[in-house]
Amino acid sequence: MPEISRFYGIKIAMYPDDHNPPHFHVSYGEYKAIIEINNFALLKGNLPPKALSLVVEWSVLHKEELLQDWNLCVNLQKPNKIKPLE
Repeated sequence: MPEISRFYGIKIAMYPDDHNPPHFHVSYGEYKAIIEINNFALLKGNLPPKALSLVVEWSVLHKEELLQDWNLCVNLQKPNKIKPLE
């Protein structure tokens, strides 16, 4: 699974040729989640509230880049790295 960003122990990744809706995968310690790109909804899994808040903050800042990476993955191309939350 190509990692596109990492910050505060949170790993963000996308799978090539993944299913709709556009989303990304998050792992944080033993927690795993899937977040929808268009509305930042938690589709599956769970994260501690603080980690989820950081992920949503980051995804709001990088929504267009996430959608570009999603399109790359749909076309079986490697996604680009996205700047971490600082």
